[in-house]
Amino acid sequence: MFYKMRILKLFHPIFFLTLVLFMTSCEPIQLYEQNTIYPEHQWASKQVNNYQFNITDTNAAYKIFFVVRHHNAYHYKNIWLQINTQSPSDTVVKQTLNLQLADDQKGWLGVGMDDLYDQRILMNATPTKLKFGIYHFSVQHTMREDPLQGILSTGIRVEKVKL
Repeated sequence: MFYKMRILKLFHPIFFLTLVLFMTSCEPIQLYEQNTIYPEHQWASKQVNNYQFNITDTNAAYKIFFVVRHHNAYHYKNIWLQINTQSPSDTVVKQTLNLQLADDQKGWLGVGMDDLYDQRILMNATPTKLKFGIYHFSVQHTMREDPLQGILSTGIRVEKVKL
């Protein structure tokens, strides 16, 4: 009986500590992500995808990603995009980006399962502070192939960076 009491006394603090650590470590991930799904697995160049995010924490820095899911049969190692960003009460900033999806040494750079690959490609080199309010993003591809085959979904992801 003494042995059982000793184990119970030892178990109680360990259980309590584990419970406290578990509860305090469950912090929600601070991110926004919106995606457009292409049921026919093709993205027409005329299709402009619009996304908007409400930024409330102006003290934090943010990383902005282009998110893409594609087939292994996608024909290119890259994707050319026209991205327009409008911050609250500002003019539209236009960017043309050439984002790498694969290289000759590693193949596809994203995470794959079977013949599908998911990629999050960082669009801003360093985390950026954003203004309070609603941000508008529009994305369209500028590839020569139209419609662009092998694309299942695309989108924008905005992550808060822990400082």
